[in-house]
Amino acid sequence: MSDLQLSLLVIGVAVVGAVYLYNWWQERRLRRRLQDAFGDERDDALMTAQSPAETRAETHARIEPQLQPAYAGGGDDDPEAITIPLDKAMRAAPVEQPVAAEVPDVPWFDEALDYVAEIRTPAPIGAAAVAELLSKIAAAGRSCRAAGYSEDSGEWQELGRTGGGKHSRLRLALQLVSRAGAIAAPQLAAFIDAVRGCVTKLGGTAEYPDTHAALARARELDGFCADVDVAIGINVVAAAGASFSGADIRSHAEASGFKLEPDGVFHYCDAGRHTLFTLDNHEPLPFIPEQITSLSTAGVTLLLDVPRVANGARALDTMLETAQALAQALGGRLVDDNRVALNAAGIASIRQQLDGIASAMAAHGIPPGGERALRLFS
Repeated sequence: MSDLQLSLLVIGVAVVGAVYLYNWWQERRLRRRLQDAFGDERDDALMTAQSPAETRAETHARIEPQLQPAYAGGGDDDPEAITIPLDKAMRAAPVEQPVAAEVPDVPWFDEALDYVAEIRTPAPIGAAAVAELLSKIAAAGRSCRAAGYSEDSGEWQELGRTGGGKHSRLRLALQLVSRAGAIAAPQLAAFIDAVRGCVTKLGGTAEYPDTHAALARARELDGFCADVDVAIGINVVAAAGASFSGADIRSHAEASGFKLEPDGVFHYCDAGRHTLFTLDNHEPLPFIPEQITSLSTAGVTLLLDVPRVANGARALDTMLETAQALAQALGGRLVDDNRVALNAAGIASIRQQLDGIASAMAAHGIPPGGERALRLFS
């Protein structure tokens, strides 16, 4: 072997030895760092046999707190049970919110007339919160009704401003149309803002229909109502230069079945206390009960509010008979609004108009005198 070969062999052995020593030194450093961090050396879990009890004890010692499922036959003695506060559990593991159960409709709400919103909260809504919500809605200038759902009875209960404290599910019905006209976009926006403010404060959720569709529906319904909003009037007027005394009017009106109400108008009602027609002063001054005896007027007007009377034809017949009796008793005569004497042809024309309105309203699902009509024409 030459000197060159011998030198290369020595160099190779030295390099291999240096690499081995370096690896040993690095492994020793790593072991020391692991011992400093975790304590004494652990046996290899794959090479060391453990009993089932030892394995269960080690696993139990390392388990993180969590909500436990129901344990059949368990109880306070269950070694697996771990109890932690609910608020910490919710933060540690978010729980999917359950889908709200279906509930019946509110019987006195009408989605053809109302814009219905629903509020759901984690806890019952207090009376103060309900009162604040309804006050904000009332500021919009529209009629609104509220109902709370009772989980115990499975029924809706109507709420006023003093209600609340027992329901975590509310429904609010904002009337879209009345004799004041169709609801305006700012009014509907104010309603929605009030609902949103309530759920933001209480941490709940709200659901409400599309506003554009609701406004369009309101305009369409209001247009129809304007076409059928008709009142039939019959006047009893005194002879030229004469007048009727308030005392005589009251005496003969009450004898005919009228009752003077605080609004300054005589009302003729059916057995159910529903107004069929009214008797008012033909002149601007109302029939104030305390002042009627000193009042005199040139005439009175009997008025049939067509959309609000269930059987318009029958009510018209009764009104005509009553008007004729009053004219005879007071010494007056019957005329229409143009001061033209009322005759058979005029009465036939009134009947025809009345029948047409009743048919149109029934075709639109708003029969005269029905609940919908009473709400729309108020």
